[in-house]
Amino acid sequence: MDRKARTVLIVDGSATMLYYHGVLLKRLEYTVLTAATPEDALKTIGYAVPSLVLTALSFPRMTGIDFIKTLKGSERTKMVPILVLTAEEDAAVRSACLSTGAAAYLIKPIEPGDLYRTIQAATESTPRENIRINTSLKVVLGESAPGGGGTERFEYATTISEGGLYLRTLSPKPKNALTPVRIFIEDREIRAKAVVLYTCVIEDGLFKEPGMAIKFLDISEEDRNYVRSFIKNQLTSDIVTDTKNL
Repeated sequence: MDRKARTVLIVDGSATMLYYHGVLLKRLEYTVLTAATPEDALKTIGYAVPSLVLTALSFPRMTGIDFIKTLKGSERTKMVPILVLTAEEDAAVRSACLSTGAAAYLIKPIEPGDLYRTIQAATESTPRENIRINTSLKVVLGESAPGGGGTERFEYATTISEGGLYLRTLSPKPKNALTPVRIFIEDREIRAKAVVLYTCVIEDGLFKEPGMAIKFLDISEEDRNYVRSFIKNQLTSDIVTDTKNL
């Protein structure tokens, strides 16, 4: 379950971009380093080699492509994945970046989920598909029966992604158990059918949160999009300062 902490070096001449992507990636639990130019980035790399470099292309002196060539030409950094994030949609520039060694060529503005998946694919042997955020949401497990009764019970989700939840509970359902769920997000009720992926009880360790992880098996596209928008807003609503440049 635990993963090695990854360090992302962001290289961009725009203070707005450095701030936005820096805060976003920190909230996605990455360690973040920043540099305004490739020259500054190379100085930083002299002290610590990052897990991944996220770079723009337009700089006053060294170009982004020359920066990629420099990193790929060094024994110390040739294995570091490089993602290009730019507003330049020129096919020739894209081809030059990829042939020089960039792992991906991304056009901004980019959705947080797309950026996260690309970073995961470049750095992890088993990449995650969906962003997970910490939260506290009321969830109803099971279903009621006519006239009362049934299996319905209230719990709280402490983590959510568009693919599922982690529920804090002292009475987790067994692995592979199927259950209907209702999640209350703001003024909306999300309904889904889910399966228990794994459980954790107090005896599993002092610092383990007792509960269970569930995966959505059946959820409407409208509800999934709402969950995705909720996660994005939680991550970015207070850090977007210039939407035209994102």
